[in-house]
Amino acid sequence: MTLTPNVTSEMSQRIQAIDWEATAFGARADWSAELKMALSLCLNTTLPTALYWGDDLRLLYNDAWAPIAGEKHPWALGRPARDVWADIWHVIEPQLVAVFRTGQGFSVADQMLPMQRGGRIQQTHWDYSFAPIFGRDGEVLGIFNQGNETTARLSAERALRASEERLEYALGASDTIGTWDWDVPNDRVVADARFAKLYGVARDKAAAGAPIADFFTAIHPEDFGAVAKAIAAVLKDGGIFSQEYRLVQADGGYRWVIAEGRPTLAPDGMPLRFPGVSFDITERKNAEAALRDSEERLRAITNSIDQMLWSTTPDGYHDYYNQRWYDFTGVPSGSTDGEGWAGMFHPEDRDRAWSVWRHSLDTGQPYHIEYRLRHRSGEYRWVLGRAQAVRNEDGAITRWFGSCTDIQEIVDAREVLARSREELEQEVRQRTDRLMEAEAQLRQAQKMEAVGQLTGGVAHDFNNMLAVILGAMNLLERRLARGETDLGRYIEAAKDGANRAAALTQRLLAFSRRQPLQPKVIEPNRMVAGMSELMTRALGEQVKVETVLAAGLWRINADVSQLENAILNLAVNGRDAMPNGGRLTVETANTFIAEDYAQEHSMAVGQYVMIAVTDTGTGMSKDTLTKAFDPFFTTKDVGKGSGLGLSQVFGFVRQSGGHVKIYSELGHGTTVKLYLPRHYGEAETNEKSPASGELARGMRGELVLVVEDDERVRHFSVEALRELGYEVAAASSGAAAIALLEAGMKPALLFTDVVMPEMTGRELAVLALEKVAGLRVLYTTGYTRNAVVHNGVLDPGTHLLQKPFSLEQLAQKVRHVIDG
Repeated sequence: MTLTPNVTSEMSQRIQAIDWEATAFGARADWSAELKMALSLCLNTTLPTALYWGDDLRLLYNDAWAPIAGEKHPWALGRPARDVWADIWHVIEPQLVAVFRTGQGFSVADQMLPMQRGGRIQQTHWDYSFAPIFGRDGEVLGIFNQGNETTARLSAERALRASEERLEYALGASDTIGTWDWDVPNDRVVADARFAKLYGVARDKAAAGAPIADFFTAIHPEDFGAVAKAIAAVLKDGGIFSQEYRLVQADGGYRWVIAEGRPTLAPDGMPLRFPGVSFDITERKNAEAALRDSEERLRAITNSIDQMLWSTTPDGYHDYYNQRWYDFTGVPSGSTDGEGWAGMFHPEDRDRAWSVWRHSLDTGQPYHIEYRLRHRSGEYRWVLGRAQAVRNEDGAITRWFGSCTDIQEIVDAREVLARSREELEQEVRQRTDRLMEAEAQLRQAQKMEAVGQLTGGVAHDFNNMLAVILGAMNLLERRLARGETDLGRYIEAAKDGANRAAALTQRLLAFSRRQPLQPKVIEPNRMVAGMSELMTRALGEQVKVETVLAAGLWRINADVSQLENAILNLAVNGRDAMPNGGRLTVETANTFIAEDYAQEHSMAVGQYVMIAVTDTGTGMSKDTLTKAFDPFFTTKDVGKGSGLGLSQVFGFVRQSGGHVKIYSELGHGTTVKLYLPRHYGEAETNEKSPASGELARGMRGELVLVVEDDERVRHFSVEALRELGYEVAAASSGAAAIALLEAGMKPALLFTDVVMPEMTGRELAVLALEKVAGLRVLYTTGYTRNAVVHNGVLDPGTHLLQKPFSLEQLAQKVRHVIDG
């Protein structure tokens, strides 16, 4: 049999941690089945349980029993009972020995044990039992013990008896409380001396028992009928009797009492006994009368002044208004109690007044506010509301007292005074308007200067690129005319110029936030780690690249290629700022954008992923820092930079819902931080690209329908697709494409321009899908604000190929869309 203790308990862990082989128990593996079973029962019960085992009666116990050992725990574990209970051994030894010798259990209730506690002997009481644990041969191997301390219960019982005695003594010391017990069938009322004194009955007669009528003679004649009626009712239904009435005294005066009791009825409804108690409440009645008189005087005073007065309980419940309130409002008495007062406010003032009142209730601060109240005439008049809390000696609020004062005439005077200032304020506003107009003109001039800088930069860069393209084409034309075939370098020069022009266009789109983003769920740490080797090669041996990647970094949803380009742009800028080498650090972190920062930078409050690129370079001056994001602004030599790098990064991040922040200090370096919104969804599978240098080709029978209104672009697309092995059909408009489909054409892919006359590419796709089920659609466009892009992001499930595109880009995208 194996031991299955409660492994989560403290004692189970302690028992398993002890090296028992060195003790009288021996190694745990050699423990008997009886010991293991008994210990398992002990550890898995919530009752205080212990085992006394072997000739030495050594102790094992559970968590619930541990407090019984007190200061001896955990020392007592495994010790002989004689050592553990030396203070009470003279009591429990005979009991334990008897169980061991006879094999019969033993139990005792409220056993007094003089136990050593807190350094002194204390008398404690216990309920406990000892049960023998038998071996296979019937011999007693140990004793199973369960018990509970009863010291507290016995102490409580003694305290209750003492309390009852003190109560009787207290009642005997007072003349205001008396008790009775009426034997109804025999009409005998037994009462104590206090009750007899209140009702004018001799003490010995009341103690021996007297008819109820002897006590009734003292009841005031005006109250007797109600008392008799109430007694008759409870004797019938067994309910609670509670009546206040007057008792006529020997001197002719009277005292007020309240009598309370409840009769006991037989099963057939017959009343048997009627015990109860009477309290002398004369002082309370006198106090109530005095209070009523005081309230009448207060009411007379409050109704004699012009202010509207009111009062509430500590929680703000209105329970009193003086007459002036009802005179002013014209509402019925009591109709504005509780929260009904709020309905008297002008609708525009109600929320404000209620908010201020709630603040006073929560803080205890005085209430002070001006608002409009509905007058009995139906009009609203301005009043001044005030209230002050009344506190008891402990500082707790016991009541609120407030007032409302009609200040309509004061408000009217304010308005007259305010109108006298209007001319001055009007002149100030006019001057302010003129100043703002001048500032607007200045901003427009600055904007036009920036546009001039932008167009000049674009023209300069495009002229350089066009010069390369035109020069290469002219040389191609002349060499072809002479029959020469060594033309590769001119073709490469023309392609390079065209690619640079396309890249410049993409940068302009990124800066203007008009490029169509294709966001995917990104693991930023994985992306940065994957770029580290590329950055190391790109930046050269003099720049040491380090990455500091935060654990538990959140995902983001962004355009992968644009984000990689942004980080690479920042890395290259950092390298250029370190001409003698240095360290470039790419760091990631989770961050929270608070409301103040978000408002300042036009962001949404929430969680963001921060990607920071830091260099140890020359840094930027304050003037340079203010122009860092301007288009075509660069600190590099002429011809070494377009000035669109940072502006492209800024445009991409802002279009993605994030923000860019630059920190720089001359001589110490620069840090650029990209903040991109956290993505809360799951990661998606990235689409796979074909192997490098290998064009994805069409399969036999795959037909592509090209729809393009520009003849030259259509011709290029058709030839390129045929070069890639696809069968191709072409249409110059959406209507022409629909005609081909209605004639029975079943293409695998619709490759359509988005912006076309009469019918857009999106409209064409909707109609085409109705005619060819499962048709794949690939859009192409040179624009971005169109039917397939919303807020700069492609609609879900939409495929777009941006113009201009290369043969490689076309091959990869068409293959990916057809393959789904």
